[in-house]
Amino acid sequence: MAAAGTLSLAAVAGCGGTDDKASGKPSDRQSGSPAAPGGAADGPQAVRAAHQKTTDARTAKMTLVTKAQSGGTNAEVRGSGVVDLAKGSSELVLLTGNSQIHQRMVEGILYQQPPAAQRKQLPQGKSWLKVDVKKLLRQTGGSTQYEDPTSSFNYIKGISDKDVEKVGTETVDGTATTHYKVSVDVAELAKDNARQAKQLRAQLGDRLPLDVWLDGQGRLRQEKVEVKPRAGQQGNSGGRTAVTTTLKFSDFGTDVNVTAPPAKDTVDITDKAVKAAQQEQGRQTQQG
Repeated sequence: MAAAGTLSLAAVAGCGGTDDKASGKPSDRQSGSPAAPGGAADGPQAVRAAHQKTTDARTAKMTLVTKAQSGGTNAEVRGSGVVDLAKGSSELVLLTGNSQIHQRMVEGILYQQPPAAQRKQLPQGKSWLKVDVKKLLRQTGGSTQYEDPTSSFNYIKGISDKDVEKVGTETVDGTATTHYKVSVDVAELAKDNARQAKQLRAQLGDRLPLDVWLDGQGRLRQEKVEVKPRAGQQGNSGGRTAVTTTLKFSDFGTDVNVTAPPAKDTVDITDKAVKAAQQEQGRQTQQG
C-alpha cells in the first residue's frame, strides 16, 4: 500500500530536526510518560480518536520503511522527513541501495527528484517528476505505486469497537505507547470510489490488519501495515508482491514548509503512470 512503489516513478518515465521549538504549535513532551495516563482514552475509543488527536498536532517528523517481496526478489525503501498532518503535505528523502530520491507531496501532487545519474534521461532542463495522484485514482481506481506516503495514516478512521484488540504497553523510540491490533474494513478505505473499493477487495479481501502504537496523548507514534497476496491470486509468474510498511511520527510541532518545485523544472508523467497502472491491472486480472 503506502510507499510500496515510491521509487518507481523514474522507471515509468523511462529512467533507469527541531524539537518542540515552533511557536504556537503543539509540543512533543510525552516521551517518558506512560501510555494512556489518567483521563486519556483507552481501547477502541483511543484508536478511534487517534487520527484526530494526531492531526491536531499539526506537524511532525516522520520515517517510513517499506519492504517488498515478490517471488525470490526483495526490495527495501527507507524514508525520513517531515509532514504537515493538517494540510496533507510531506517532504521525504528516500533511500534504496545506493540511490537517493527526494520526494514531496503537495495538494495531491507527488513530486520526485531522481538521482543525478538518472536525471540525464529527463527532458532538457527538467529535474523533477510529477504525478497527479488524485487523477490517477480517478482513472485507475488505485495504484500501489503512486500514493501519498502517509495514506495509511487514514486507515484508522471509521473503525468500530469490534475492530480493535489491545496488545499491551511497549516503548517506541524511547516513548511509552500502547499497542493495538486493528482490523480495517477495506470498503471504508474507498467509500467514495466504487472502482477503487472493488480493486482493493480483489487485492486484499474484506479486511486489512494493521498494528498501531499510541502515546500518552493518544497520538499515533507507529503504524505497521502488512499487505499479502490473497491465496490463489499470485499467478504463475510470481508477480504478486507482499509489502510491509512501518510509519513513525515524532517531534510533533516541528517546523514544516513544503512547496512544489518550480513548474519549469518538472515533467508530468501522470498519463504514463495511468497507462502503466491499467496495464498492470489487466495483467493481474489475467493471472487471477
